[in-house]
Amino acid sequence: MTYSMTKPLTLAVFMVLGLAGCNNSSQTATEDKPVDDTAKTDPAANTNGTLQKIKDSGTIVVGYRDSSIPFSYIADDPNQPMGYAHDLEMKIVEAVKENLNMPDLKVRYNLITSQTRIPLVQNGTVDFECGSTTNNVERQEQVAFSNGFFEIGTRLLTKVDSGIKDFEDLKGKRLVTTAGTTSERYIRQYNDEKKMNTDIISAKDHGEGFLMLENGRADAFMMDDVLLAGEKAKAKNPDEWVIVGTPQSFEIYGCMMRKGDPEFKTVVNDALNKTFSSGEITSIYDKWFLNPIPPKNVNLKFEMSDNLKALIANPHDSDQPKAAVAQ
Repeated sequence: MTYSMTKPLTLAVFMVLGLAGCNNSSQTATEDKPVDDTAKTDPAANTNGTLQKIKDSGTIVVGYRDSSIPFSYIADDPNQPMGYAHDLEMKIVEAVKENLNMPDLKVRYNLITSQTRIPLVQNGTVDFECGSTTNNVERQEQVAFSNGFFEIGTRLLTKVDSGIKDFEDLKGKRLVTTAGTTSERYIRQYNDEKKMNTDIISAKDHGEGFLMLENGRADAFMMDDVLLAGEKAKAKNPDEWVIVGTPQSFEIYGCMMRKGDPEFKTVVNDALNKTFSSGEITSIYDKWFLNPIPPKNVNLKFEMSDNLKALIANPHDSDQPKAAVAQ
């Protein structure tokens, strides 16, 4: 089952009816309907947009990735996502339950990919997603982002003996990256501007990208450094692979939701900020980056960067890091 959202009400109707946001397609607007005392005092009774959709359906639909290790992925149970970002998603789900006073709210997971995540959020198929989605200006025109929960640098994964040490070494080589990502856009532009003659292959997801690298169809894999660390960790022989190259950008991951819904965004940000300020984020981070993780119980040994520490200490939803710290 999927959900769809009707188009926003026009300004004129907005002024007449006093409604805000988008209504579920099963709802009909009525004029001059009296507001009872419960609606005045119960926050859940006054919700609109995404919160109203969730309340009416009795279900919150959460987007997940199946191969973004260690953020959102599938290991042993095909029906149960896991990961650092997934744990944060569950903090948001609990906050929604509390906001709506619906402790038995159902949770449904919906698979997304780098190419489908934005349209599935926009059209209401999923209510929000926290995975490995970079917050940038172009995407802000289409969706809204929460405060950031991770910061990365874009680098290369290659064999130890490949001879590739940095991006200029890609000249005449075969490079794989994941379709629909900021890395794909960057490297294609870089390739054209520098006349590198690099053969760029677009994989459907990170797992397929590493498989192409591992099978010799590509000489290097460009992606976010932490995602490369995740792919390296699940390799048959992790010591054969190395992450190299000067980071071409520093990017912030955020949870993605529909635009024009400040009430839902507030619930999302409050849940994240509470997790940050309480210090619980440290134990969640350590669980996924400094300890053995499924499916192979490999430790990524990916220490928290100074950039991420700064982001957690001063949360924001900007697409740009507040300070560029060498990593």
